[in-house]
Amino acid sequence: MQRCARLDRAARDGRASTVPPERAGPVAGVDEHVGGRRLLEDEKILITGPAGRIAFPLARTLAASNEVWGVARFSAPGSREEVDALGVRTLPVDLAEGSFDGLPTDFTYLLHIAHAHGDDYDEALRNNAEATGLLLEHCRTAKAALVMSTLTVYRPHPDPWHPFREDDALGDQKAVPAATYSVSKIAQEAVARYCARSLDLPVVIARMGSAYGDRAGLPRIHLDAIAAGEPVKTRWDPIPYSPIHDDDIAAQVEPLLDAATVPATIVNWCGDEAVSVQEWSTHMGELLGVEPTIEVTPIECASHGSVGDTTKRRSLTGPCQVHWRDGFRRMVEHAYPERVR
Repeated sequence: MQRCARLDRAARDGRASTVPPERAGPVAGVDEHVGGRRLLEDEKILITGPAGRIAFPLARTLAASNEVWGVARFSAPGSREEVDALGVRTLPVDLAEGSFDGLPTDFTYLLHIAHAHGDDYDEALRNNAEATGLLLEHCRTAKAALVMSTLTVYRPHPDPWHPFREDDALGDQKAVPAATYSVSKIAQEAVARYCARSLDLPVVIARMGSAYGDRAGLPRIHLDAIAAGEPVKTRWDPIPYSPIHDDDIAAQVEPLLDAATVPATIVNWCGDEAVSVQEWSTHMGELLGVEPTIEVTPIECASHGSVGDTTKRRSLTGPCQVHWRDGFRRMVEHAYPERVR
């Protein structure tokens, strides 16, 4: 019998129409209480990789009203202290080693956000797949666990605007500099699916798109290049993504955890609008009053786009609230306030 964290799974499945270049934006007709900002409160939450690009702003938001623990290697100087300052209880842990001395087992929720890149397949499988199994076993009494995967698990598609949906074929993209990433994340998903059934632990596997905000992310990398007068480097023209802002990521955590089930639920976790690198670079250039240069170097085997079908996610969380142009303006204003036009 299927176990669900708190949400009935009826009407979750469905297929979006192809996302066109003009993009529809936030979806109409969804109840405000679903699409609004819903945040966990009074929970004991474990977040992995809390100093990272996605987990840091999430930990910052959740620590305001929950007991949040964060585990990572904290190998970068000052990274642990930065997370400590958020009010997060930190503990240095090498997840791949599976030694969790000093880490409680009574977390109510697990947010497994940490991930590893690299060229060594054995190391990538240990860090992304084996570590996930060891961690889920440690947190087996939680009400639910969210395991963050990636849209790059999908087999590359020749149409750059193709919206990958959850039942599309998976495949190895072999895209440098993270050639091991997609295959090790597919392995991670398999381990998480096994653990959900073996441990009777409700799990949601959320395939992340292009996250962005004030801290970092692919759009921020491109912004810094534009501001410095350097070329924006990408692999195709056009190459669209589904950018999702930190605010929407935080708002969607609770409904995604509600959707955790046994067997695991799989859902794309990305923005509702498809935007190309070329388009967002032009927009950021206009905000800074400069003409961006885009350098295209094709990478064979890599996907021509990374657009996610969000039909299933919107049925769980409602639409994203941050329009990409508004979110990018906020990012530019935060990074270069004196230069924004």
